[in-house]
Amino acid sequence: MKRYILCLLLALLILYFPAEKASASQSDSVHISLLTCSPGEEIYTLFGHTAIRYQNLSRNIDVVFNYGLFSFNAPNFIFRFALGETDYQLGVTEFDFFVGEYAYYGRSVWQQELNLTPKEKERLLFLLERNYLPENRIYRYNYFYDNCSTRPRDRIEECVMDGILYPSYPKDGSRTYRRIIHEFCKDHPWARFGMDFCLGSAADRPINRRQMMFAPYYLMNAFAGAHVGNEIKRRPLVASTEEIIQAKTSTDAGVWFPTPFQSSLFLFILTVAFTIYGIRTGKGLWGIDLLLFGAAGIAGCILAFLAIFSQHPALNPNFLLIAFHPLHLLLLPYIIYCVRKRKKCAYHTLNFLVLMFFIILFPLIPQNIDFAVVPLALSLLIRSASNIILTYTKKE
Repeated sequence: MKRYILCLLLALLILYFPAEKASASQSDSVHISLLTCSPGEEIYTLFGHTAIRYQNLSRNIDVVFNYGLFSFNAPNFIFRFALGETDYQLGVTEFDFFVGEYAYYGRSVWQQELNLTPKEKERLLFLLERNYLPENRIYRYNYFYDNCSTRPRDRIEECVMDGILYPSYPKDGSRTYRRIIHEFCKDHPWARFGMDFCLGSAADRPINRRQMMFAPYYLMNAFAGAHVGNEIKRRPLVASTEEIIQAKTSTDAGVWFPTPFQSSLFLFILTVAFTIYGIRTGKGLWGIDLLLFGAAGIAGCILAFLAIFSQHPALNPNFLLIAFHPLHLLLLPYIIYCVRKRKKCAYHTLNFLVLMFFIILFPLIPQNIDFAVVPLALSLLIRSASNIILTYTKKE
């Protein structure tokens, strides 16, 4: 009887160990990584990109799950983007094709292989495949809260049952959305100026570490120091990191182009020169007012539209509406009429007072406004002052 039991145990062990070995081998053949791509030159690539790589060596599968697919050819793309109604979608691409595109444009790609258990890998693949179903792959894009960086993070967090502990740096409240935007736009002053112009004071509120992860580099750095588990028993979230595509170093200095501040300062100097000439000769120079107040009014219409109708975050309130508002455009015929007829214009008087208030209190405005705005506001103020001076001298 003892001999029979011993033989039975040996048979079970022989059956068990090959199965365990096969299971371990199959698990070892699956690798899941977070891919982080360096910024490009186009405005929609300035912040970089994030994707998830899935490798199954035993099945010869190597694909990338990419939450950043969109089309400029979609109906009313620009208008819908301004409204905050842009739809992005999850796509699946062959890994070689994905990295080949970044290699072509000379952009780096970093790979962080995730230190996941077999169950966590299986769970993550299930979540990604479910997201890729036709009825689930399209999502409403939000540049701060729901984008190509936050979606991969959320899926990875969902598959880790023990939770992820992120590093304590950078500290909560040490960044704002605008400051992070400035970090990635430092070599693109016009893109920075345009974003600053549209973003309101809410973009200057301190944000926490999780909110900072809307930017791919911040997510990559957070994952680099993250752990799975708790303070007592934990493991690193990232098993290894490597730069699989290295960016090309550009030696081209590029063509010089004036910055927003240089351009606005030049416009201000021209406005001062023409205004002095107009006052000395008694000419209203209504063409200058047509251009300046027309452009300021169009900018004001855009700001008002974004602040009122857009679903994007951090656009309202925008204190730039004090200086640039739709009334400049709506009352433009009245402004031009008064200038041409040398009549006193109540709008110019009101605009002069408002802009004086805006410029004097500029340092106290609770919004980080690009200083290039000041010469633009001064140009409008000078044109209003010119009308007041010309109508006053006419009375004398």
